[in-house]
Amino acid sequence: MANYETLLYEERNGVAWVTLNRPEVNNAFDPRMQEELKDVWTSLKKNYDVRCVVLTGAGEKAFCTGIDRAIMDNWGGTPTNPWSFPVDIGRNIGPKSNHLWTPVIVAVQGMACGGAFYFLGEAEFIIASETATFFDPHVSYGMVAGYESVHLMQKAPFHEVMRIALLGNNERMSAKRAYEIGLVSEVVPGDKLTEAVTWAAESIAALSPAAVQGTVRAMWMGMDAPRSVAIELAPLVVRLGTTNDNINEGQASFTKGERPKYRIR
Repeated sequence: MANYETLLYEERNGVAWVTLNRPEVNNAFDPRMQEELKDVWTSLKKNYDVRCVVLTGAGEKAFCTGIDRAIMDNWGGTPTNPWSFPVDIGRNIGPKSNHLWTPVIVAVQGMACGGAFYFLGEAEFIIASETATFFDPHVSYGMVAGYESVHLMQKAPFHEVMRIALLGNNERMSAKRAYEIGLVSEVVPGDKLTEAVTWAAESIAALSPAAVQGTVRAMWMGMDAPRSVAIELAPLVVRLGTTNDNINEGQASFTKGERPKYRIR
């Protein structure tokens, strides 16, 4: 298992558990964490033992609170010339930005704010503890909520993301409200979060990796491209992810009447 300074990493039952591990600063990311996250996502593309990923944060207070503002100078600060503005410093921290199509589930407890939305926006789905809250303080500090808002719009309605962005520190969205608007797929008591995420991740990990990743790729293609273009490209994705072995195994399971013990959500 990999050794990182800012992350915890573990693999079990086909699932990689990636934990943001800077609880003393509410798991805010610094340049080192950015580098290590890029390494994680890149290495997972070549790790065929991992068929699903869980991303979470250490401690109960926060999942992630974005950029570590205490070390902003190390990021180059804010230039006086607008044409010298730095490239998005969060560009390497998300799985999709690194072209990883292994599904990623985010488990949120405590605060998820600002730069945390990079992770939320690039996840397949989110499961939250009842303690989770979501907000974006950028405008409260005189900053534009730009990248983060765009990422969050992949998961929530425009008007809800706008409200989060414009109210800044004045309001925090509860886990209950996040579920109501579709930002999170499930809300559970804090002591049940690991159990709920483990069930989902291991259920996905038990399925055909090619079919799962093909499905992930098709759905993100449908998100990013115009509908007509995505439909035209869908046959290619379906063909690449639907192998003879997958079909034969699935057909054999169907013929035998094998069905998983399902749950109703």
